[in-house]
Amino acid sequence: MEQVKGVVKHIVLAKFKEGVTEEEIEKHIKDYANLLNHIEHMKSFHWGTDVSIENLHQGFTHIFEITFETLDGRSAYVAHPAHVDFGTAFLTILEKIVVVDFVPTLVKL
Repeated sequence: MEQVKGVVKHIVLAKFKEGVTEEEIEKHIKDYANLLNHIEHMKSFHWGTDVSIENLHQGFTHIFEITFETLDGRSAYVAHPAHVDFGTAFLTILEKIVVVDFVPTLVKL
């Protein structure tokens, strides 16, 4: 097995507080995506909602994925003032959040 060079994934699972409107969620998603315009270390931003048929989501409805080229780039993103400001606002509408970072590994069969 071999780690993929130049790829670090940052995954966020979000469970929103009861009563948070779709408009509020959409505003925060746009604000999250807009970090691409402020933080050079972000190489891509994707998001979606849970579509699993297994019903194991535990209330986490939204998934966000950011790609970086290095762990240092990820660390710079976490400390960046634009991310800190966004995160502070985002946390106000979340009941729970899970954040996982990883370097993908290829399995050669």
